[in-house]
Amino acid sequence: MHRRTAATLAAVALTAALSGCGSDDSKTDAPEKAPATSATTAATTAKPKTDAETATGIPPKPDAATQAAYIRALTAIDPGIVDGDEDKAVSRGRDQCSTIHNFPKDAAKQADLANQRFTSPSHPEGFGQATATLIVKAVHANLCPTF
Repeated sequence: MHRRTAATLAAVALTAALSGCGSDDSKTDAPEKAPATSATTAATTAKPKTDAETATGIPPKPDAATQAAYIRALTAIDPGIVDGDEDKAVSRGRDQCSTIHNFPKDAAKQADLANQRFTSPSHPEGFGQATATLIVKAVHANLCPTF
């Protein structure tokens, strides 16, 4: 039993040591990337894209100015869309960017999924197709304009 314990502890120590080395490599790779604009840098430092997010079209979390513009756009459509939870509105918007990315020529599908995605206590079934279309435009313009 003593040998098993020692072997297990050695394996755990080795794994921890190797894990530490892996994180240092990622830090040295960062400076080799192409320089970005200050707006891009602020957006990407807030939350870097993962490979999965890049593949599915989910943009990084927006910087403060972009988020404020996005929240103003949603509030102008209907204050109930944000309903006091800006983080949730941003999260739903980033997810909506994935829909825009994956169905770029299907406006009806984009609006339908926005209507399902953007709900509130006073609109548990969504805000309707007309409002959902406006939400898609606000998301597209503010969170993922390159799609």
